[in-house]
Amino acid sequence: MKKITLMLFLLFSFNSYSQDVSCEDLMNFVKSKGSYVSSMPSYIMDSEWLYEVTAYRYESKYYVIAKIKKDKYSYQTKSYIFCGIPYTNWSNFQYGSYNDSKSYGERFHKYIMDYQCNCY
Repeated sequence: MKKITLMLFLLFSFNSYSQDVSCEDLMNFVKSKGSYVSSMPSYIMDSEWLYEVTAYRYESKYYVIAKIKKDKYSYQTKSYIFCGIPYTNWSNFQYGSYNDSKSYGERFHKYIMDYQCNCY
């Protein structure tokens, strides 16, 4: 119960997440309590390093869970969570912005990467 209370406190605070919460616990919480928004699978992104990128919404804030490949030839992935993503950033990543011909990897770096949660 203490862990859930701590995670709720962290999720309500403005993008200030504690190292006391594991990224795995935070991902599980967002997946179970948040609303699924949309997902970009590898066959659409055709990326050497992005395997799957999924957005969730919880309490009017957006979270992205990205599965990133170990290397461009591997099917092994590691999941990372990104917190407090502005919806326009998710939309620009997913669809590209006006006159934006960047790859999904370049758009991920531009719109999502700076929002990695501070968890362990």
